Amino acid sequence: MWTERVGAAAVRHRVAVGVVWLLVLLLGGAAAVLGLGRLDQSFTASGGAGHRANLAVQERYGNGAAVAPLVAVVTWPAGTDVRTGDTRLADALDRGAGPGARTVSYATTGDEGFLGADGRTAYALVYPGVGEPDLAGLAAVEETAVGLRAELRAALPGARVEVTGVLPLQHDSALAGPGPAALAAKAACALGFVLVLVLAFRSPLGVLAPLLLAAVTSVGALVLVEAVAGFTEIGFVVVYLVPVTALVVAVHRWAQPPGPAAARSAVTGGAAGAAACAVLALFPAAFLRSVGVAGLAVCAVGTAAALTLAPALRSAAALRSAPALRSAPALRSAPALRSAPAPVRKTRTVPAPLAAAGLVLLVLLAGAATQLRVGNPEARALVAGGPARDGLDRLAAAGVPSGVLNPLEVLVPRGGDAAAVAARAARVPGVLLAAAPADWRRAGDALVVVVPEEEPMTAAGAATVTALRSALGDSGALVGGSGVVDRDLVDGVYGLLPFAVPSAALAAFAVLARRLRPGPAARAVLGGLLAAGASAGALVVLWQEGPAGTGAVTGWVPLVVGAFAFCVSLERSAASAAGGPGWAGPVAAGAGALAVLAVGIGPQVELALLVSGFAAGALADASAGARTGASRGVHQDWSRPRRSLPSSIDDRDHEFDRSRHGR
Repeated sequence: MWTERVGAAAVRHRVAVGVVWLLVLLLGGAAAVLGLGRLDQSFTASGGAGHRANLAVQERYGNGAAVAPLVAVVTWPAGTDVRTGDTRLADALDRGAGPGARTVSYATTGDEGFLGADGRTAYALVYPGVGEPDLAGLAAVEETAVGLRAELRAALPGARVEVTGVLPLQHDSALAGPGPAALAAKAACALGFVLVLVLAFRSPLGVLAPLLLAAVTSVGALVLVEAVAGFTEIGFVVVYLVPVTALVVAVHRWAQPPGPAAARSAVTGGAAGAAACAVLALFPAAFLRSVGVAGLAVCAVGTAAALTLAPALRSAAALRSAPALRSAPALRSAPALRSAPAPVRKTRTVPAPLAAAGLVLLVLLAGAATQLRVGNPEARALVAGGPARDGLDRLAAAGVPSGVLNPLEVLVPRGGDAAAVAARAARVPGVLLAAAPADWRRAGDALVVVVPEEEPMTAAGAATVTALRSALGDSGALVGGSGVVDRDLVDGVYGLLPFAVPSAALAAFAVLARRLRPGPAARAVLGGLLAAGASAGALVVLWQEGPAGTGAVTGWVPLVVGAFAFCVSLERSAASAAGGPGWAGPVAAGAGALAVLAVGIGPQVELALLVSGFAAGALADASAGARTGASRGVHQDWSRPRRSLPSSIDDRDHEFDRSRHGR
């Protein structure tokens, strides 16, 4: 087999192989860091109507669109005429918002929807002049919030002033940092990660080798993805998907006994994952394309590392452990490096009742995924305290609904009547107010701001967006703004999943069926789909409906963790069919889960959502594979010649077991 020839060549030229992969790690790492700017950093691209509207708004106005505005909240002392005070607020906003900013309030529209029910509170929407939907733009918005808060407090000394918004709430969450309990949990997960590798591989190389394999795979894959990003839109989400997938796959592959079976299973699992991801990359949605290209790159680079770097590392370790034999001619060839037949070692199988309970749990979690609500977590769940949370609480106390944090922006084309569009929008159920500020005009176009009562990730908020689009459908106006991002993601990406998922599954099955019998291939694909669905269901149970009560799950997170769970499941299934040890799956899953939790535990809700999804995906796959008993209780010895070439990996395993045990 060509895999054996590649492995033998890698052993003979292990120094050259090591140098090449070291250059990939160092030079590729530098190139990957420099190339991050090629990735779309908005996390909002879906290709839908709202995305196109936001691109048009961003092009004409340079701010707003997918970036939620800052919300300035001012409460005057009792007895103050809030309408007079709001005029002073508008003047202070002009000074504090910075150049190029767009502001809208009661003073500029006369709409009482900008006033609180308590008679003493008013709020204003502020779109800073610098606010592109990338990481640098979001950081600039956060800096503007700090300056705006200081300016308003200085200009309105007798009033209570707060500045809130989606981005300030997320920023305060990041600034809060993990508390003592979270720090202890992070340290425990990091220690657990190291212990899992030490107990599984029992050598320094066993700990370092999978990390090195994961590192070169991550760097190489990112370089490839960024090269593709020079020709088509690729989302920043790949930065999270690539390293976690590479880590779990690397640990799993290093756990396989060295030899032809491990190489063939790596090729089989990598090819199946690459085929599935390639199909995803063909769909006309930036998120699916990003996930597909990233998965394809990880499978390709990871397989190359498994066929070349892994044998080179193993041979170098063998030489170090036997220095007196370095000059022996036998050590210069791959077959001689294979150790003597290991003793038969039985593998504990999972008790049938426990395996059945795990399967039922996975099915229930997959069922829970059908209740997934896609969108940014509700504002109240983003942070427990801080300046931005004070502003949110002040709005609630004044009777202002939280939907003001995610307003819609309607782009009225040249020749359109912005005032008439605003009047029509104001009559849509669920709309708090709609206004057409006179200074929101560029080259004949105009913008109308529409403030919903409910946040867009809620059922009522989503219904409002749908009703508004329907009401304005014949006007030629484009509905954009931060409030459509979640709805647009559902329509533009999740709407394709009924076609994308079966297509990717069929592609993976076609590859696996060439190496396995149809039955094992079908079980492998179904297990991957079950793991992907269970990971999404776990997010629903833990976050959306759980103690955190986020009300929704950040839209791109289930897509990323689902693709991760599916790819690592295919890898485990291929190794299982080749007779790999049954403990490899749980070890890889445990190591991956502990690693991501060590990084992501903390108060940042969206990061916690992501890492818990990765952990759930890894553990779900390990549970889905618990019934397979992949290793059949034998560590195989592939150094003995074969009389014939069986038609499948499973057949090869059975033939070998019979010849070895005299059956």
